[in-house]
Amino acid sequence: MTRTLWDSTVGKKTIMAVTGLVMLGYLVAHMVGNLKIFFGPGEFDGYAHWLRTMGEPVLHYEWALWIVRVGLVAAVVLHGVSAYQLSRRDIRARPAKYVHKRARSSYATRTMRWGGIILALFIVWHILDLTTGTVHTGFEAGHPYQNVIDTFSTWYGNVIYIVAVLAMGLHVQHGFWSAAQTLGVGNATRDRILKTLANLLAAALTVGFISVPVAVMTGVVS
Repeated sequence: MTRTLWDSTVGKKTIMAVTGLVMLGYLVAHMVGNLKIFFGPGEFDGYAHWLRTMGEPVLHYEWALWIVRVGLVAAVVLHGVSAYQLSRRDIRARPAKYVHKRARSSYATRTMRWGGIILALFIVWHILDLTTGTVHTGFEAGHPYQNVIDTFSTWYGNVIYIVAVLAMGLHVQHGFWSAAQTLGVGNATRDRILKTLANLLAAALTVGFISVPVAVMTGVVS
């Protein structure tokens, strides 16, 4: 049954939809957490510490955080592999490119694949920058507020982050609506509402994430 689901086109689209919604939920929570930086280092560092102690005393230090991380990695891998395999199937079924682009195909739709690649590369960079500190000169473990300030005090840190966030916004805009269609939520009556909700979610996430580097660049957060 599981193998049949994975091998079918409908099954892969369903996996993409479910994992996409899981990642969307994480993005919303992550953005809300990021916005705590506007309340100062005590609030932001305290939030980062709470992420490592949540679930105590039932769970040990960082256990809950690692459970979340493993779940997210699984969601990202399943989402990416499904997207790649569906893309290959689409190419095999339509080896010749369309002479004319489909008029109703939005910019977000046409850039979903490239957007996914950009986001995958950004995730690796983001982890090496603010989690492990591998590519972060002067990284201080246990001082996330200062590490964020350091990252967004560099031109390349801002460019990488903002480009990735813009790609994420386009990905969410199309992905949310597409997931709703795959899971059978959309119909002729609800399509307008779903598209509006997709646009609002994409806009809110984009503005929320970009507000942090902009605040550092302008000195609002320092």
